[in-house]
Order: sequence, then structure tokens, then C-alpha cells
Amino acid sequence: MATWRNWAGNQTVDGVTIAHPEAPDHVAAIVDQARAEGRRVKAIGSGHSFTGIGRPEGPQGIQVVLDRLTGIRSIDRDSGRVTVGAGTPLHRLNDLLAGAGLALPNLGDIDAQTIAGAISTGTHGTGARFGGLATEVTGLELVTADGTVTGCSADHEPDLWASARVGLGALGVVTAVTLQTVPLFGLRAEEGPMRLDELLGRFEELASGYDHFEAYWFPHTGAALTKRNTRLSLDGGLDRLPVWKEWFEDQFLSNTAFGWIIEAGKRRPDWIPAANRLSSRALGSRTFVDLSYKVFTSPRRVRFCEMEYAIPRETAVTAVRNVVDAVESSGMRIAFPVELRVAAADDIPLSTASGRDSAYVAVHVPAGTDFRPYFDLVAGVLDPYGGRPHWGKLHDLGAEELRERYPRFDEFVAIRDRVDPGGLFTNQYLDRVLGRPREEG
Repeated sequence: MATWRNWAGNQTVDGVTIAHPEAPDHVAAIVDQARAEGRRVKAIGSGHSFTGIGRPEGPQGIQVVLDRLTGIRSIDRDSGRVTVGAGTPLHRLNDLLAGAGLALPNLGDIDAQTIAGAISTGTHGTGARFGGLATEVTGLELVTADGTVTGCSADHEPDLWASARVGLGALGVVTAVTLQTVPLFGLRAEEGPMRLDELLGRFEELASGYDHFEAYWFPHTGAALTKRNTRLSLDGGLDRLPVWKEWFEDQFLSNTAFGWIIEAGKRRPDWIPAANRLSSRALGSRTFVDLSYKVFTSPRRVRFCEMEYAIPRETAVTAVRNVVDAVESSGMRIAFPVELRVAAADDIPLSTASGRDSAYVAVHVPAGTDFRPYFDLVAGVLDPYGGRPHWGKLHDLGAEELRERYPRFDEFVAIRDRVDPGGLFTNQYLDRVLGRPREEG
């Protein structure tokens, strides 16, 4: 029995029964026991979600921690497919793949999550021609509610595989993931400031003209930071940042100094506009070439809570302008930059990019502060665009609202009701966003 907290500290449960299975059969035994005792099971990775998606149900629930189901199981050199334990953290997976001369095609900017947690919540990076991590999944092994260890892919149990790639933890405990990798590659990173008006005026050019594009607007200023990454083979070698420069910009400025600014802003909100102007000028232009996963991901030591909405890409410029207007007229003082990314449409029922090319608008507040006024404000701006909230990031939407935003919502729920009719894997969050399982009514 223990107390569980997520990374941000906004989800806490006391009296949790925790299990650390070492093999899929051990997970199956836990599921069988829970079903016999009328208990629920929730799998958890690194706890990096801000929602209650991985929250255990107190003393009556069993939390399955996947930290012993890690590492590479197999590599198929001919196809590039790699099977890994579900609890493998992304930072470790990236290193293991690089050691084998391989890489994931795309990544988000945080590598603390486990691979199962990342795909189950719809984690994504950026790139107009690239999908989220779940689009790289070619096979899954999971333990379903009847205690069966099941494999699924496009060729075997295709309906289950289609939904379980972004499964929210509702379809079973994922124990292994098979990923489509590519040969290890580099990224030419071009980073630097840009006026917000120029960024929005050139948004389509920038989003389409680079393999991976993202931008950050500093509230209460007209300034933004852009990151433009171009994929390269390793034949030309790397051109890494000097060690001192990487430490100063990525560790000191982006973490230590930014942490000071956040703490000062919590005490004196009236300082935030000036601090944001300073921050927007502190990070100058830089260009370098490094291994892809070292460019995609960044250290994040300042803890926060986050909300992120996916909207149709063609609405991005108007939507962001409306967010800017709403924030600036609200009287709120916002210290964290607002993030803008893009992704290609995919065919996964509950992916935030399901069926449409998407843009993502993400907002943050310091951990331990009241996020609701700001998040409610931005959600109100993005809801009319059919905004789909990231499953692991804070939002207030329920099943009926989400059904309107996901054309394949009922397809997913039907799969959930088939493989877990008794709600063994549900919790309060899943009951809210999916509705209660069939047998629970």
C-alpha cells in the first residue's frame, strides 16, 4: 500500500495497492485475481499525464507499474520492426535504438514517458507529414479483461489493434509494443526568434516547408521562438553545439533561469510581462546538426500542468489570433509560452489527428497553481473549432461532447465494451470521457 502522485503532483491517491509484474503472465495473474475479487486494474508508466487517465481507484484498485517490462525484445533488420517492453522509457528506448543504428520517425519534446503510456494517451511530436507515436505502432501485446495475453496487428485482431494504438488504458494492459523504426538519422535544427505577426503570416509556408516545425509565443509580447528541423542522413556527419553552449541554453536558460522567472512570477504577477520580454530575447538564433532524438527532445525540469487542443490545421492562424486576443484582454498574467505544432492526419479512432491534418495549441501553468481560469479561457476559444483535447492533458469534456468531435468514437466504445464489458480497466476519468462500460450501465 502506498501513496501515488503523478509527475505534476495534481493527481494523488492514498492507499494504493501496487504490483510490479516481471512478465506478461504475471500481469495476467493480477488481472485474474482482480476480476475474481471485484477490483479494478490500472496500468501506469511514468505518471506524466496530467489527467486522471492512469489514476488508480484507491484501496479497491490495483496499480500495475510496468517498470520491469522494459528493453528490446527483438529486432527484425529486414523490416525495421522492433518489439520493446511496454514500460521502456522513451529516453532509454532512444538510446537502445541508436545503439542498433535505428530511430523512431518522430518524437515529442519530452522523453520521460514510457512507450505504452505515450501511445495510449496519443503523444505526438510535430511535422506536417508525420503522425504521432501511435502511427509507428505495427503490433501490440496486451492482457485483456479475461486474463488472456493477446497479440494484435493489422493482420491479426485488426479491429482491436486499430483502436488499441491510442487505447487510453481502456482495452487492457499493454505489455509489449512493436514499432516501425527507420535508420538512424540526423536533424538540422534552425532555431531563433520571430515576430508573432510574421510567424502567423508565414505559418503555412513554415509548417509545410520544414520536416518538423514548431513555435512558441511569449504572452504579453509580440515575440515568438521558432524551431525548424530538416531531416538528414548521417553521411555528412554531425555539427553539434559546443558543450558549454548546449548547457547554457538548454540547461541554464531554459530550465534554471526559467524556473527562477516562474517562481518570481508566482509571487509578483505584475513582473511577468517584463520577464517574458526578457525571456524572448535571451534565446538567440542557433543552427546545429545532431541525432534526431537529441533534437526532438528537450530537458524539462520546471514542473507544470498542461492543456492541449488539436484543431483542423487550416484553422490554426485564426484560432491562435483569437487565443492571443483572449489572453491579452483577460487581465491574466501568463508566464509560460504558448506552443504551436502540427501533425498529419491518421486513421486511429481516438487519435487527436484522426481523419484530419491537425494543429496543436498547448498552454501551461506552474505546477501547484490554479490552472482552471486560464485553461477554461483557452478551451472556450478552441471549442468552436472542434478542438480535441490531448487525453493525457487537462480538459473538462465528457463522452457526449467528445462523440461529436471524433467520427469513430462509437467504434472505439464498441471495442471497449467487447473486450472489457465489466469495466475492469476503467476509472473515473475513463467513465467521464467514454461513458460507463456496457455491463456497468
